[in-house]
Amino acid sequence: MTDFLGFPSFPRAAATALDDSVLRRNLAHATGTIRAKRAAVVDELANWEQLRLAAAAIKDAALHRLDEHLEAFERNATAAGATVHWARDAAEANRIIVDLVRAQRAAEVVKVKSMATQEIGLNEALAAAGIDAWETDLAELIVQLGDDWPSHILVPAIHRNRAEVREIFLREMGRVGRPAPGDLTDDPRRLAEAARLHLREKFLRARVAVSGANFAIADTGSLVVVESEGNGRMCLTLPETLISVVGIEKVLPSWPDLEVMLQVLPRSSTGERENPYTSIWTGVTDHDGPRNVHIVLLDNGRTDVLGDPAGRAALRCIRCSACLNVCPVYERVGGHAYGSVYPGPIGAVLTPQLRGIGSELDRSLPYASSLCGACFDVCPVRIDIPSMLVHLRTRVVDDARGGAPSIESLAMRAASWLLADQRRWEAAERAAALGGKALRSRIMGGKQTLRSLPGPAAAWSEARDAPVPPAESFRAWWHRTGGGHE
Repeated sequence: MTDFLGFPSFPRAAATALDDSVLRRNLAHATGTIRAKRAAVVDELANWEQLRLAAAAIKDAALHRLDEHLEAFERNATAAGATVHWARDAAEANRIIVDLVRAQRAAEVVKVKSMATQEIGLNEALAAAGIDAWETDLAELIVQLGDDWPSHILVPAIHRNRAEVREIFLREMGRVGRPAPGDLTDDPRRLAEAARLHLREKFLRARVAVSGANFAIADTGSLVVVESEGNGRMCLTLPETLISVVGIEKVLPSWPDLEVMLQVLPRSSTGERENPYTSIWTGVTDHDGPRNVHIVLLDNGRTDVLGDPAGRAALRCIRCSACLNVCPVYERVGGHAYGSVYPGPIGAVLTPQLRGIGSELDRSLPYASSLCGACFDVCPVRIDIPSMLVHLRTRVVDDARGGAPSIESLAMRAASWLLADQRRWEAAERAAALGGKALRSRIMGGKQTLRSLPGPAAAWSEARDAPVPPAESFRAWWHRTGGGHE
């Protein structure tokens, strides 16, 4: 999986993000709006929990027989005129796609918003081959023109406000195509119009398009893309060649399974009852759509995730982003702190499984959560993210056994030694009481907290006040009063 090279561990990146007041304001406004819309449309359904249970069961059943469904999909897609390719990793997928674009003698491609292509770093691979890749989703266009990273699964430019978008359009559009109007304002309609005019010439001249897929139907070899803007429809129908990059976990057995998914996905993602555009295509159709249809089935670590009984439920994810919009951690630090194209709670469990826990960044991601459980409550396919985070934390700890102990592990060993013997614990209580009396005599104004602690504990007290130890422990008070009867 493509790394965000040079990104620090989550705690360090989060600390930097917390200092950005504009970022926090943008995130709070956007996630709050999406949360409210989702809650309103979900409350309309009396059977919402039954739909969640059905969606989870459908995904689990598909994953249980994934090999059979993938073979059926390949067989049926091929019969319909598509060419199916298999990619074990990002390098193989990029090589396949670059070769396909070169075979068409194309110097550019237009793209439908796709997490899978971001995951494999396709834009960078195409650029290295001298091929321009143009993002056509509005938010992805903002990110690309701003030389930025996506920070949200559904709304990649969620960290930008309208004024920032206007400045990006005015500064960058003219360098790569039709410039933005000189009198452009930050009115959303004007910004959308500028993007539409800028992209129109790219749609009309592009001979190759690249897409992902929200779902793949094994029974017929069909692919499904849902979107809100119509740019995807343009990419999927106008060019002569269409290349779709599809994670192997996106396969559903049959059309009735899709019926359930198309009820839970739009409500959970955009807060809509249904997506404005749902595009479905099966191979090649005479006199309609692309003449060459290629499908790249991408593994890139998914088989490893499937092999972990405690972690495979992450493959249920349908990329709705509901977990990001309710996460108190994500709302305050944004997506860049996660160092992955998959930010937020689902990224904290999916990324370390796809990439492994070999880097400091990936080892830190399972700790990027308060374990409040809000992510599980809103997940339309009932992924128990909090339990999975605990599982991954265990893997991180187990992986570090035998090496140099961390400060945390030394502290836990000291606590284990102290709590294993009653006499040690009582001695520690007496020492704490003496320390508490001494501190209280020195603290002015009757304050009951310390602003900072010494040594390694200073990092903990940087963000919170430490309580002064009590002058008398509960145990001592209990013995002194004869069981509480003074």
